[in-house]
Amino acid sequence: MSEPAKEPAAEPLILLVDDDPSILQLLSMRLGASGYRVLTAEDGEQALSLLEHEPVSVVVTDLRMEPMNGMTLFAHIQQQWPNLPVIMLTAHGSIREAVDATQQGLFSFLTKPVDNRELRQVLEQAVELGVNAPTPESGWSDAIITRSDLMYRRLEQARRLARSDINVLIGGESGSGKELLAQALHKASARAEEPFIAVNCGAIPADLLESELFGHVKGAFTGATKDREGLFVTANGGTLFLDEIGDMPINLQVKLLRVLQERKVRPLGSSSDRDIDVRVISATHRDLEQAIAEQQFREDLYYRLNVSQLALPSLRERKEDIPLLVRHFLNEIADRTGDAVRQLSQGGQRLLLQYEWPGNIRQLRNVVEQLVALSPTPVLAEALVAEVMPEQEAPALVPLKEAKKQFERDYVVRLLRMTGGNITEAARLSGRNRSDFHKIMKRHQLESEPFRSE
Repeated sequence: MSEPAKEPAAEPLILLVDDDPSILQLLSMRLGASGYRVLTAEDGEQALSLLEHEPVSVVVTDLRMEPMNGMTLFAHIQQQWPNLPVIMLTAHGSIREAVDATQQGLFSFLTKPVDNRELRQVLEQAVELGVNAPTPESGWSDAIITRSDLMYRRLEQARRLARSDINVLIGGESGSGKELLAQALHKASARAEEPFIAVNCGAIPADLLESELFGHVKGAFTGATKDREGLFVTANGGTLFLDEIGDMPINLQVKLLRVLQERKVRPLGSSSDRDIDVRVISATHRDLEQAIAEQQFREDLYYRLNVSQLALPSLRERKEDIPLLVRHFLNEIADRTGDAVRQLSQGGQRLLLQYEWPGNIRQLRNVVEQLVALSPTPVLAEALVAEVMPEQEAPALVPLKEAKKQFERDYVVRLLRMTGGNITEAARLSGRNRSDFHKIMKRHQLESEPFRSE
């Protein structure tokens, strides 16, 4: 019996974004003549709205647009549709802009007037990438609350790493959100529909961790009354997250290395292996290179785990996220208790922003929980915050140049927060013209868009 005829695939749909109607019309005609279906948008907001409903294959956008420029639009697309190829066009192209854009994951950067042959060639490559790349679930990073440029860069790294199957080591202080980042990486990968299993290697006694990871057969040890599959088998097809890998006993490190090399696992008491297909993401707050020097961690395992590394910033490096995180925690507490959402006073917020948070996001959550439990009023007063906050040592002096740089960044962030991301108004309040203020923002790698969404 012959197979039924397949319907021809629809021509790729290209979204053109430019605030110049004549450019949109010209490019639409060119691409239509080349066999593409074309949608057009005259600004970033309209483009994002179309992407919500249309199966776009590639986005071609201008760089210089108002009120949302092309790089800000690209950042939004990366967050929501990370595998959608984006081609940037500009009449003001420069080597620096091209390098910056492509380093952030842009597919291609072309200058106007656009060479028709070059555009067609780049589009063909982009369409091929879009067809072959796995598409992660939308909202893959929604659990990470941030407006920090530093965190956005880490998320972009995670999105890129998600496309491959290599092992990733996440470094960062305790309480900084390493498991959330691992979950986001898993959700952005082709394994998103398969299990994500997390285990804290430092929280399980050493004599139980081996059975937990690799499983055991009945009678392998006292108390082993039946066979048990380990977490490697449970995570088969998906991702296994080994948190605090630096705390794993040295004797188990040998067996873990064998599993990673051979992609087989042998349960305790068994004489046979079982094939596994698991991606391993590990995390630690320890300096593993120092642990290797002290012979507490195997060097060969380190390089097997650390094919690529993500360094997660501490909360004191992303203090602009503190108001967002507090609001998120207050909403969570209200949902859990059924009470009205509490509000944080301005004075209380100032105290939270001044603290260095050695325990990071976990410590901030605990402080917010304590404030809600103790507050007799709907507003969390500054005096209560001062009472609850732990004592901290006076910060060490930093060089004057670093102090000036940090002050300038904090000052600009505060103005953007006050004005809702309105650069013109922020520049006016600072006593600078818009061009100078924009240069200062660029120096500190700040974008206005996150403050508008706030």
